[in-house]
Amino acid sequence: MRIIEAAQALFVERGYAGTTIPAIAAAADVAVETVYRSASGKAGLLADAVRSAVAGGVERADVAVAERPAIRRIREEPDPVRALALYAATQPGIWSRVGPLLRVLDAAATSDDALQQLRDRLAAERLDGLRNGLGRMLDARGVLRAGLTPDRAGDIVFTVCGLANYDAFTRECGWSDSDYETWLADTLAAALLDRGDGSPST
Repeated sequence: MRIIEAAQALFVERGYAGTTIPAIAAAADVAVETVYRSASGKAGLLADAVRSAVAGGVERADVAVAERPAIRRIREEPDPVRALALYAATQPGIWSRVGPLLRVLDAAATSDDALQQLRDRLAAERLDGLRNGLGRMLDARGVLRAGLTPDRAGDIVFTVCGLANYDAFTRECGWSDSDYETWLADTLAAALLDRGDGSPST
């Protein structure tokens, strides 16, 4: 746990190239060999740091996504509009935690094929999770707008809820997290849900 937390802090502070295994070991107060045994090199530590940030902490990283409290609340909410609002509510926290690490990964991936593959793998995992999670859930409830498949619904959520939009609104346009969350909930409902006559909800 200390190793991942130390790696997160150093990656954000120093960037990928500036963070060394000995520095992580020193910050975590463990032997260098312990760090090497904990993950598959520095790239593995960055991957673990990202997944831990998504989960909301190292102790939650091994909990299946479907069993995390926020996801359970979404699955158990019978009102699809409210379920999407609950999903939107998770996004500011996730991106505020994960965004700095993903920016480190993006910068380093431009000159490192292994890190490019890591970035692609993390994105693919997120897309697959949205297609097979939220997309399938809405489809099973019969609330997707006409002609929208579960995979396409997942694609929409993947894009609308991406880090680029969060950064554009909160970092560049100066929106509050609350304003972003409200826009996200409204946009997802309009894009995904059928209001009963075959047209999108408004």
